[in-house]
Amino acid sequence: MTYTPHGRHLIAGEWVATETTFSSEPAHGPAHAFSVGTPDLVARACEAAEEAFWSYGYSSRADRAAFLNAIADEVEARGEAITRIGSQETGLPEARLQGERGRTTGQLRLFAAHILKGDYLDRRQDAALPDRQPLPRPELRMMQRPIGPVAVFGASNFPLAFSTAGGDTAAALAAGCPVVVKGHGAHPGTAEIVAEAIHAAIARTGMPKGVFSLVQGGDRAVGQALVQHPLIRAVGFTGSLAGGRALFDLCAARPEPIPFFGELGSVNPMFMLPGALAKRGADLGKGWAASLSMGAGQFCTNPGIAVVLKGPGADAFTEAARVALSEQGAQVMLTDGIARAYVAGAERLGAQAGVRDLLTSMCDRREAKPFLFRVAARDWLGNHTLSEEVFGPLGLVVVAEDEEQLLTVARSFAGQLTATLHMDAGDTMLARRLMPVLERKAGRVLANGFPTGVEVCDSMVHSGPYPASTNFGATSVGTLSIRRFLRPVCYQNIPEDILPLDLV
Repeated sequence: MTYTPHGRHLIAGEWVATETTFSSEPAHGPAHAFSVGTPDLVARACEAAEEAFWSYGYSSRADRAAFLNAIADEVEARGEAITRIGSQETGLPEARLQGERGRTTGQLRLFAAHILKGDYLDRRQDAALPDRQPLPRPELRMMQRPIGPVAVFGASNFPLAFSTAGGDTAAALAAGCPVVVKGHGAHPGTAEIVAEAIHAAIARTGMPKGVFSLVQGGDRAVGQALVQHPLIRAVGFTGSLAGGRALFDLCAARPEPIPFFGELGSVNPMFMLPGALAKRGADLGKGWAASLSMGAGQFCTNPGIAVVLKGPGADAFTEAARVALSEQGAQVMLTDGIARAYVAGAERLGAQAGVRDLLTSMCDRREAKPFLFRVAARDWLGNHTLSEEVFGPLGLVVVAEDEEQLLTVARSFAGQLTATLHMDAGDTMLARRLMPVLERKAGRVLANGFPTGVEVCDSMVHSGPYPASTNFGATSVGTLSIRRFLRPVCYQNIPEDILPLDLV
């Protein structure tokens, strides 16, 4: 099945074109023209979302669950076409996109089931104590309520699971919040066909038309207009530190500041402890190379730094990683800009004092090959540049002289999405010393695994201290992510016949 984009925005149930267009830049296949978004379109979408909230925000959990399941159905019905245009635009292999589509529909269905259970409402009640002295206590009830319209920015590296109908959108819609999506320029055709699926689900379930809108393209003014519109109550974002921080600052500078839930990247350090390196250093090196290069290294959980203790195990680990990475073929990156930034980042890192090149590569346009570098911990600790993310299949081995220096390295990391321990039984004492450090640094701590797979479930945390995310108390993956778009309301002595139905 093929899909030819029409290039329009979806604004409150209508496909709208503007006079100015931009062209997609596919990895392969034909380019297509798309209308350029404007602040006026953003305003129309936000106003429609606010109007929709007066009904959607007070709809039943059963109705919202049916809507989420209908979106999943409509996405699946367009599955082949979504895979084809997604692959053309991003260069991602079809198998990867098929898996990501399954994750996307799985998220929607997970949230449908989650809200039907009702636990997320966190309902509480304290009975009235009219005879309490010296003062009586009123009857108090509390429940989580939706906050209102939410803005979502599509991610470059996940055209489905973190974009138009991705996790942020699913969580917000589940909570009862209409959504305005700003599509990512790397995959506008994919965004459009998924928006068509949501549009069909709206019609199928009778939801208000303003519950979802999609605005494509436009310069920075369009994104600024979205986060600064007074009707938007929160923002979900997955992307670069620079872009996310700029939007975060705009949210904070509003006359009425709003929360900005940004996932901004991470180097996801892995600590290879000496017992594990002595027994299986070469295997760990091969495993790290595979994780590092998966998807051309374009995962936010890509483990870019491995910290090792000096010795034969560390040498075996490093050499095995070098050999495995050298055998990797070129992989297509998501955009020309990302490919250029990857090469520039590798050159910047390789030029730092004390850094040794173990594997350098030639990259052509959007095709990337791995880089591997090694540096002594004393040089790494004195140079913040070495701890900055390079988005792509680049690895840096940091070699510590002893356990105390390894702990110093661990303490020096900024906030991370993940941190990993590779350990054997003999490493338990060192691991115990590391654990308090790692849980302060990362939202997810792993043992003897690789962090590039993020399970969508109740207990998953995909966030961390800044700069991994802008709100360490939230997550963008898993059912807990719905809490970003809810706020607690206390009802004091409210008669049952006017209480929200979920509290009665």
